[in-house]
Amino acid sequence: MLFTYLHLAADKKQTEGLMASGCTAIAYETVTADDGSLPLLAPMSEVAGRMAVQVGAHCLEKEQGGRGMLLGGIPGVGVADVVVIGGGSVGANAARMAMGLEARVTVLDKSIPRLRELELQYGTTLNTIYSTVGALEQLLAKADLVIGAVLAPGAAAPKVVSREMIKLMPQGSVVVDVAIDQGGCFETSRPTSHDNPTYVEEGVIHYCVTNMTGAVPRTSTQGLSNATLPFVLALANKGWQQACRDDKHLLEGLNIHDGHVTYEAVARDLNLAYKPAAETL
Repeated sequence: MLFTYLHLAADKKQTEGLMASGCTAIAYETVTADDGSLPLLAPMSEVAGRMAVQVGAHCLEKEQGGRGMLLGGIPGVGVADVVVIGGGSVGANAARMAMGLEARVTVLDKSIPRLRELELQYGTTLNTIYSTVGALEQLLAKADLVIGAVLAPGAAAPKVVSREMIKLMPQGSVVVDVAIDQGGCFETSRPTSHDNPTYVEEGVIHYCVTNMTGAVPRTSTQGLSNATLPFVLALANKGWQQACRDDKHLLEGLNIHDGHVTYEAVARDLNLAYKPAAETL
């Protein structure tokens, strides 16, 4: 039995390998909570959102190939424009960090209630915009740092920023694609590693490390262990089938069992047969 982050919707080879192995695979990122949130994804989303601003600010330095800008500017010199695409946990944490560094921050999302929550939380310090193609094009044309924080639970990330949009951005600006684990939300994104984290496309620096949180393993491990321990104990004490019978939210995490894909979004995105998780019990 495998209980970890899987991110299968962007990796057909891994999915088919797990199916062939006959294992039972439960994915952290699709375990749910009563309010519909993703409690085992949340701690890593918080780390990645905060790190996105940290690495983005570093990439903006001239020595790294960036525009040579300080996010918060100084008296008499303008601040950087930071655009965050997606207002979920990653986006909210990224916005919080960027505002803390005194950048000008805009968050885009397609959920008006979520934008309202963010505005009530942060007030006039944060700009909130409903996400449309037109709004993205207008904001990207003057953005210094863009953070992709789009999430489709269990599914491949939608490509919300096209190559043509990337071409609108100033030379030496930076994009950080936090959604790269699920395939990325920029058309120009491709996975990178901590050893070689960035590349340049259309004059824009791309940071697309698939395991951003691995750069801060002490914080990440402690945060993840706090969230996963109750589920680990249930699986160890009851076995996976009884644990899933007792907890519908853990059952939502079941992605692979006995050669079958048991999470609908994964099966749909990879064009594989789907078997409902409940039928495995």
